[in-house]
Amino acid sequence: MAEDSGQGGGGKGGKSLIIVIAVAAALIAGVGAGAYFLGAKSAHAEKNQKQATAATTEGAEGKPASLVGPMIAIPSFISNILDKNGGTRYLKAAITLEADNAGTVAEIKERMPQIKDAILMLVSNKTFDDLRDLQGKMQLRAELLGRVNGILKTGKVTNIYFTDFVVQ
Repeated sequence: MAEDSGQGGGGKGGKSLIIVIAVAAALIAGVGAGAYFLGAKSAHAEKNQKQATAATTEGAEGKPASLVGPMIAIPSFISNILDKNGGTRYLKAAITLEADNAGTVAEIKERMPQIKDAILMLVSNKTFDDLRDLQGKMQLRAELLGRVNGILKTGKVTNIYFTDFVVQ
């Protein structure tokens, strides 16, 4: 009988020990799985955030879209423009050129007399009717962009901004 009571007590203690170990193992496995999935979710969220940031800050050319290129201002100038009625008309304008990089700014400064000449020659052949509406100004901008980029050898101007534009 002594053996029976010893075995019965040992069997009962063994079963409770197995249950405690199983519960502890399940708890450890649950904590480990939770940490893994939370870590993976956090890493996935961080990866998505980096991709979203890169997508919104990268333009089509691979440069950050939120940043503009270096700018160089061409001071205000006045030019005669043509008038169909034979009258005298003037354009007063100031232009800012946006370059693709800092090296282009140096080239623009070096070629400024050529650029100003090209601008004045183009503008002086425009009529009042050509420049009075938005479409005419957009056309002038496109033509100026082509002329300026035709003068530059190593870089290019990515945009032209009219900072002053008065036709009289």
